Amino acid sequence: MTEPHRYLVGLVGTGVTPSLTPPMHMAEARALGLDYLYRPIDLSVLGLVPDQLPDILTWARRLGFDALNITHPCKRLVIEYLDRIDPVAAQLGAVNTVLFTDDGLVGHNTDTTGFETALRTGLPGAALDDVVLIGAGGAGSAVADALLRAGVRHLTVVDVDVQRAAEAAADLTARHGADVSASDPGALPGLLPHADGVVHCTPTGMHDHPGIPFPPALLRSDLWVADIVYRPLETALLKAARAAGCRTLDGGRMAVFQAADAFELITGIRPDADRMIGHFHRLVAADELVR
Repeated sequence: MTEPHRYLVGLVGTGVTPSLTPPMHMAEARALGLDYLYRPIDLSVLGLVPDQLPDILTWARRLGFDALNITHPCKRLVIEYLDRIDPVAAQLGAVNTVLFTDDGLVGHNTDTTGFETALRTGLPGAALDDVVLIGAGGAGSAVADALLRAGVRHLTVVDVDVQRAAEAAADLTARHGADVSASDPGALPGLLPHADGVVHCTPTGMHDHPGIPFPPALLRSDLWVADIVYRPLETALLKAARAAGCRTLDGGRMAVFQAADAFELITGIRPDADRMIGHFHRLVAADELVR
């Protein structure tokens, strides 16, 4: 009789020890009857630096890991050490999931697919003619691709680093043949009155970075608002948006669906997304109690 497979997965990045992703994966694996161990590989705690990523990949493979999730600051760095990259991840130039296969190391990006599913299920029927994206970093890039795949007709990328926003807009235009422009936060009073929706992709609003990315007076009831921050789940932006009567999408759905997509890549089994949302909310509630 063949022994059931025992999965071993890791999360590589700086400051990842408190991440909710490992316990979320393991809770779903238990529900499916899988033997699944997922541990953080925290560069900060272990005294490692991103330049040691090749050694981490080598040892993970030798130690029998099935996969690694990759987060800041290694999502772009990891690409040169892979044998193959999924086309979506290759377009983005960022990988957050590495599978150890018989054919080598294979990279995927489930951040972008996770947000795409979150938008479709969390804001069904949302108008997509004109959308403003705040934040042109790694998360913003993944979300921008998802928005364009979802059918956004005009996307404005806003960032305090206008050059970075312009480069992101040019890249998105070239890859998608889309109508994408760039701007700075000072232009938001002129952009938001004409937008259907706004997606926030910066750390503002996190426990360690409290605040709101733009004045609440710019909100209006027919504007939908999405935030990818999920600690806390209800950010100052989302509270203000709900008070203004906006439809909202919290960062929990992206966190869950990117995890669900990674779980399926690792195990070949599609998890129960609704059940994973339940796992996630219980973990967030426990995390908030500790705080």
